[in-house]
Amino acid sequence: MDSGLAPKVFIVTGGSSGIGLAVARRLTRAGAAVVIGARRAGVGEQVAADLRAEGGRAIFARADVSVEADAAHLVEVATGEYGRLDGAFNNAGSIEAVGELSSVDAADWAAELNANLTSVFYSLKYQLPEVIKTRGSIVNNASNMGAVALPAMGAYVAAKHGVVGLTKAAALEVADRGVRVNAINTGGVDTPLGRSSAGSEEALAAIAAMHPVNRLATPEEIAPMVTFLLGDESTFVTGAALAIDGGFTTR
Repeated sequence: MDSGLAPKVFIVTGGSSGIGLAVARRLTRAGAAVVIGARRAGVGEQVAADLRAEGGRAIFARADVSVEADAAHLVEVATGEYGRLDGAFNNAGSIEAVGELSSVDAADWAAELNANLTSVFYSLKYQLPEVIKTRGSIVNNASNMGAVALPAMGAYVAAKHGVVGLTKAAALEVADRGVRVNAINTGGVDTPLGRSSAGSEEALAAIAAMHPVNRLATPEEIAPMVTFLLGDESTFVTGAALAIDGGFTTR
C-alpha cells in the first residue's frame, strides 16, 4: 500500500484504541511514523510497542488534548523525535453529557465542549504551523453528530457540529499554503468507547439498527478513508466533511 505516506510523520489523538488505533496501525504499515496521543499511559505505551514490533515507527506521548499544554506537547514530541510533522488525525473525544438540555448542568456542558471541540481547536492551533512547513493534511473526527442530531445528546451534537465548522474555517485559512483540513462523519463504530456509551448489547443492537446497512462499522473500515485524506492521493480535497456512516445521514 503506497498512498504517499512514507516517510511522513503524523499525530493520532485518541490513538490507543478503536478508530485511532486502526488509523495508527494503517499509517505505520504504509511507512509513516506515528505519535500516539492518549490519556492512558500504560495502554498507549503498549500500543506503540506493538506497532514497533510489527516493524512500524511509533511512539507514545501521554496527552489530554482538552488541555492546551498537552496539545502543544504532542507537536513538540513529533518534531523533536522525527524532525517534522506532516499531519494529524484529531480523533480524541468522549461523551460527557447525556439527557434533555434542561437537565444538563453547566459543568457537564463545558466538559462536553472541552473534550470534543476545544480539544480540536488546541490541536489545530499547534499542529498547523508545523504542517504548513510540510504542506500536509489534517483530519478531524466529527462523527455523524456533526451532520445530524439525536435527542438527549444536545451538548455532543453542538460540539461535533462545531468541529465541522472549525474544520471548514481552518481549511480556508491554510488552503493557499498547500495544507488540507477535512472532517469525517463516522456512523456507529464497534469500539470500546461505543460499547461503554451504549451500556448494553441490546442498546448497541438498537444503534446498529439505525443504520441502513443494519450494522456497526469496524474501526478498520474507517481507517482507509482517513489515511486516504492524509496522503497524497487526495490533494484536491479540503474543507469537506465526508460521511463514513453506513447510510446513517442519508435518511
